[in-house]
Amino acid sequence: MGKSQDLYTKAKRIIPGGTQLLSKRPEMFLPDLWPAYYKEAKGCEIIDLDGKKYIDMITMGIGACILGYSDDDVNGAVKEAIDRGSMTSLNAPEEVELAELLCELHPWAEMVRYTRSGGEAMTVAIRIARAKSKKDKVMFCGYHGWHDWYLSTNLAEDSALDGHLLPGLEPSGVPRALTDTAIPFLYNDPKEFLTAANAYKKSLGAVVLEIVRNVEPTKEFLETVRSFTRENNIVFIVDEITAGWRLNVGGAHLKYDLKPDIAVFAKGMSNGYPMAAIIGTRDVMESAQETFISSTYWTERIGPTAALATIKKMARLKVADHLIKVGKMIQEGWKSIAEKHGLKISLSGIYPLSHFNFEYENSLKLKTLYTQIMLDKGYLASNVFYSSLAHTENHIKKYLENVESTFKEIASHISNNTVDISLKGPVSHSGFKRLN
Repeated sequence: MGKSQDLYTKAKRIIPGGTQLLSKRPEMFLPDLWPAYYKEAKGCEIIDLDGKKYIDMITMGIGACILGYSDDDVNGAVKEAIDRGSMTSLNAPEEVELAELLCELHPWAEMVRYTRSGGEAMTVAIRIARAKSKKDKVMFCGYHGWHDWYLSTNLAEDSALDGHLLPGLEPSGVPRALTDTAIPFLYNDPKEFLTAANAYKKSLGAVVLEIVRNVEPTKEFLETVRSFTRENNIVFIVDEITAGWRLNVGGAHLKYDLKPDIAVFAKGMSNGYPMAAIIGTRDVMESAQETFISSTYWTERIGPTAALATIKKMARLKVADHLIKVGKMIQEGWKSIAEKHGLKISLSGIYPLSHFNFEYENSLKLKTLYTQIMLDKGYLASNVFYSSLAHTENHIKKYLENVESTFKEIASHISNNTVDISLKGPVSHSGFKRLN
C-alpha cells in the first residue's frame, strides 16, 4: 500500500471524496494501489511519498502542465513575483500586459477578465452572456465544470431522473428552479443543434461549445452554430480550457477561423499555477459592468506572471508543434502494437490529447489491468495521454517498449480468460460520460 495509500485512507475520513478533483481520485485509475500523493515532480517525472519514481504518461497535472512539471523559466518568473509581493492593496500591472498579449493573439477580442480556475471562468462567461442577452437559457456541448448553471442540465421534474443526460454528474444541491435552463446538444450534428436552438430561440442567451476534443469538428457544424448565434443575437462562447494552447499559440478556434463572442482559457495557459481568462468582444464584455463579478484572489500577481512566462515560452519554442508530434507518435504506437498482438482498440482525440479504448465487453477491467502492469514498470499510465514539452522522443521510445510487453500480456490474459484473477485490486471507476 505504501505511505501514499495510507494517507489517502486518512484523507477519505476527513475530506469528502478524498480529493478536491474527481479526475485525481485513485479509484479512477487503480483502486487501493495508485500512488495518490507526490513529494516532488520535475519534467515528466513524479516521486511519490515512498520515494518511488514514475514517468507521467497520463495527463500531466490534468492537462495543466504543458511545459512539464516545475518548469525553470516559469518558476523563475513566479519566484521573482513572490519576492516583489504577490498581493497588495493595489493592482498588479502584469494583468494589463497579459490582457494585451491575449488580445494580440486573438485579434477578434478586445477585452479580458480573469479568474483562477476554469470552472469559475466558465461561470463568469455565462454571467456576462446573460447580462448581455438578458436571457436565461444556455445551450452547450462538452464538459464545462461543476457550477450550477451547467449541472442544472441533470435536473428533471422527477428527481428519479436526475443524471439521465450526463450520467455520473449528480445535481444534488442544485436549485430545481434552474431546471431547463441548460440544454445540451450533440457534437458535429448541425441538424440536431438547429432543432433544439429553434425550439428555445426566444429565451436562449448563450451557446457554449468545446471546439475540439475527441474528434475534429466539421465545417458545416461550426458554420451552423456560428451563423445561428450571430443571426439571433445570441452570445457564442468557446471553451478553450482543455484544447487551448495545444494546437497553436492561443485558442484552437483560431485553427478553424472561428470568431466567437467570448473564449475561456485556463489549465495550460500558466503551466500549473492557478490562472484563467475570459476574453471577448468589447460589445459583449462591457456587460460585465452591468452585473457584479469580483473576487480578491483574482487580483494576485502569481497567476498573470506565470501565464506570461508560459505563453511566451510556448511561442518561442513552438511547443504546440512538439505536442502534436509526440501525440502522433503515441497514437501510431498504440495502434501498431495493438495490431501486432491482436488487441482490439479504438483511438480518439487530437494528438496532444490522445485516448484509446479496449473494444471488449470487459473494457474497464482491461484498462485497470493496463494501468496496474504499467505502474509496476514505473509509469503513471492509463488509456489517455496528454503530451508535454517535457516528453522527449526517448521517453516515448521507452514507454512504447513497455506498452509492447503490456499489450502482449493483456492479449495473453484475454486468450486464457485470466483477466479477473490477474487484477490485484478493485476495478477502476468509469467516471462520467462526455457529450463529445
